[in-house]
Amino acid sequence: MTRLRKNYSSKFKKQVALESIKELKTISEISAEYGVHPNQISNWKKQLFAGAEDIFKGKRQKAEAATDKTEAILYEEIGRLKVELDWLKKKSCL
Repeated sequence: MTRLRKNYSSKFKKQVALESIKELKTISEISAEYGVHPNQISNWKKQLFAGAEDIFKGKRQKAEAATDKTEAILYEEIGRLKVELDWLKKKSCL
């Protein structure tokens, strides 16, 4: 017997996570109401808190993060090319 995984929309996840943050009901009550496992609700709540930081970042901070990522990729490529160049120099001398 195979189990089917349920896929929930991001809107539904947000609604359930926000309700758990309000703490008007216990997680068990929310779980029974929406038919979602309590551990899943706790995970969604943690994800909401973790992602909340990004909501309040300004455009400048987002641009800096993108620049840092691009810079890291370029430095990695430079390193790879340098190793390849050194290897080719070593082989051509033989």
